[in-house]
Amino acid sequence: MPPQETPNAPSPATNAFTARDVVEILREQSWLLGDATPAQFAWCERAAALLGAQAPDRGSLADLLELVFRYDAKETLAKVESHSVLSRYAARDVVRHLALLLLDGAPLTTDRFKEIITALKDRVGLGSRELFHPLRLALAGRAGAGELDRVILLLDEAAALSFSVPVKSARERILEFCAALD
Repeated sequence: MPPQETPNAPSPATNAFTARDVVEILREQSWLLGDATPAQFAWCERAAALLGAQAPDRGSLADLLELVFRYDAKETLAKVESHSVLSRYAARDVVRHLALLLLDGAPLTTDRFKEIITALKDRVGLGSRELFHPLRLALAGRAGAGELDRVILLLDEAAALSFSVPVKSARERILEFCAALD
């Protein structure tokens, strides 16, 4: 007997994008010059897998990729939305504890990201929204939904590669964010 469908259940997002789409966007934005190396192409495959289902169109995918390649903490903190996030209860505590957890410089992998989230929940005792919005703001440069977590997971891998624009690692971003915050 087939499972019964729920009439209002969201359908799983499909991914219409491939590594080649990511490579094309990187070239268009001058983040990649020439052919992708095997390591860069592997990163593009991961980016397509992580971000593709989050992007309803090519422009949205390019916007998410821009968060990897373009980061300026001062610009981020100059936005009204950023102040709204940082004015919430314990938001600055989240940023401070996140910085302490990222200072060791170990690569931010999926497993490490989960460990950091668990540690932050234990240290500051906050729920998801209060925890994730300042974290996403500090590392992705924008507060928002789960697609930003996927952007964050791409940072350290991209930072280790030689793109035409240096990518700031999660550690570099949190240090820049904290310096601009003071």
